[in-house]
Amino acid sequence: MVKQEIAVASFSKVYDLDHVETALNELGDGANEALRATYEKMIRVGNLRFCVKPNRMPSINDLIGTLPNFAEPLDDVRKQVALCLETDDRLELMPILLLGDPGIGKTHFAKQLARLLGTAYQYVAMSSLTAGWILSGASSQWKNAKPGKVFEALVNGSYANPVITVDEIDKATGDSQYDPLGALYALLEHDTAQGFIDEFAEIPINAGHVIWIATANDAAAIPEPILNRMNVYEIPAPDREGARRIAQAIYHEIRTAHGWGSRFPEQIGDATLDVLAAGSPREMRRAILNGFGSARIASRDQIEPQDIRLDHGTRRKPIGF
Repeated sequence: MVKQEIAVASFSKVYDLDHVETALNELGDGANEALRATYEKMIRVGNLRFCVKPNRMPSINDLIGTLPNFAEPLDDVRKQVALCLETDDRLELMPILLLGDPGIGKTHFAKQLARLLGTAYQYVAMSSLTAGWILSGASSQWKNAKPGKVFEALVNGSYANPVITVDEIDKATGDSQYDPLGALYALLEHDTAQGFIDEFAEIPINAGHVIWIATANDAAAIPEPILNRMNVYEIPAPDREGARRIAQAIYHEIRTAHGWGSRFPEQIGDATLDVLAAGSPREMRRAILNGFGSARIASRDQIEPQDIRLDHGTRRKPIGF
């Protein structure tokens, strides 16, 4: 597991309190109560959030060791971190687009990068969305309207520069009225992101420090203006040795996250690694977790090759009645 680095933090204003107070005072008696509560909370919690960066070069080589197929984007992250070390400059990372087959570890990479940088992590799954307001919020005039994910991350969270993953951006669907990716045209540009307006709250918020990571399987399905705003990386499947290292890292992560993990050795056996190396990181995770259970049922404290079942993306058919 990648070590979380100690980060240095400055404070950043994510919105103007005077704007919020004015908006609250202008609400009429019949105003949306959720909107009123949102303004009141914004005033109560204040407008300062941590804006963090590593206080030294983080263990990027360790992360490359556990995610060897992500060496290219991690090398570029290293360059950007190097520029801001030993200065008052804030960490600035270009939005990242990771292209690759399902299950190769793209979202896992995003989580580990947030941990490496010492900031928060937010996840948005675009494949399940049919409305454009998921990122930018819906007007308070609509029933059951609420703020978007960006507003929630910055206003309700503790950080001005969280990692926000927009997963399967190529699967985003909308209708004739809403474009699920519409908000990204402003959010992926630093200058316009600094005055981003959520449609629910209608208060400018500074989203200019957000670290964006998008994932996709097919770049052809992504609008060109979005692609032009991002550093695009094609992530290959790991080679066999890389797959073995990934499997060991996933094993270590699961083992250390659970109390029962201490029953098992720190390293998984070579023969078991050989079996796991045939799967994708997503398949490995499922197989290792199930393998722990199979080993315990067999009264063993070590996962053996026979405990590993790689499903290779297959799914059981639903039972019909």
